[in-house]
Amino acid sequence: MSAVERARGLIGTRFRAQGRDAATGIDCVGLVLIAHRLPGAAVARDYALRGVLREVIETGLEQWFRRVPLRRARAGDVVLLQVSDDVLHLAISSEVGLIHADLKHGVVERPGTAPWPVIGAYRRRVRSRKE
Repeated sequence: MSAVERARGLIGTRFRAQGRDAATGIDCVGLVLIAHRLPGAAVARDYALRGVLREVIETGLEQWFRRVPLRRARAGDVVLLQVSDDVLHLAISSEVGLIHADLKHGVVERPGTAPWPVIGAYRRRVRSRKE
């Protein structure tokens, strides 16, 4: 099952800040963790996407993902979005748009281009069997 399929399986899950469990709700970080099968401990629970420096989030992403040029982004990649001057948001790119955790509607798939500026695209690093 791909990251997009796992993300789509979460559509309809309610939004919950800091959430990492589909049964109780997830946020955009939880969506990325579940879709890419990352351990819940990969991100400390006291994170914030509001007022956090972009570099802090990019550094965190680079532990598990590598940055790719926006023109090469593909389904399953994580996109970092600038929702407002002090709010960043994560989403999973799909063949038709973005899958993200919406504050009002929970996890949704939004067709078309992102409604917010895309700061970067990140592709899951392939780990060798020795790691």
